[in-house]
Amino acid sequence: MKIKAVIFGATGMVGEGVLHQAIQSPDVEEILVISRRPTGVQHEKVKEKIIEDFYNFSERDEYLKGYNACYFCLGISSLVVSATDYVKITYDLTLSAARALAALNPDMTFCYVSGSGTDSTEKGKIRWARVKGKTENDLLRLQFKQVFLFRPGYIRPIKGLKKSYRASKMISPIYPLLKKLFPGYVCTLQELGNAMISVTLNGYAKSHLENTDISLIGR
Repeated sequence: MKIKAVIFGATGMVGEGVLHQAIQSPDVEEILVISRRPTGVQHEKVKEKIIEDFYNFSERDEYLKGYNACYFCLGISSLVVSATDYVKITYDLTLSAARALAALNPDMTFCYVSGSGTDSTEKGKIRWARVKGKTENDLLRLQFKQVFLFRPGYIRPIKGLKKSYRASKMISPIYPLLKKLFPGYVCTLQELGNAMISVTLNGYAKSHLENTDISLIGR
């Protein structure tokens, strides 16, 4: 099987890295990047759809049809927006896109970048973790072929990429120490992108992938 992937969030560090790995992979033959602004990436595999309204996806959006994977890397920190806006961006936007994709592509594998510490019970004290938990839970209820929820902690960026440059320069030198001291809380961006491709092709034993899972299947 060859992968035809839709990628959200490619103008951010995580999405940029996942796009990079998808371009490098011989298993990925076509990529549709959904974005509010151009990524600047030029490659024969990649086409972009620039849209302004990220909250009104529907099954009438024919440009979303014909894909068998979605790598959803779009998100924002709860520290930089209001509680209302965090729900709107994290939950409403994600589910709007996912519902449209599920209706158009029932054989799709949907991969969502969540976060370490996400609260699947939706009842904990940490607001962002509850919102992420609800988002995960409702994604699992959609009629996709497969849904995988990636819960990375610290992600080592890919050296040389535009969004990764500053973080890579500052933190990459200490990554080996972090990996040794906290192996369950770190992974690399290469591993994350490769893991998404791997589960699309081969599945995985569980829907929630923690850092150790990501590192294991993404090496």
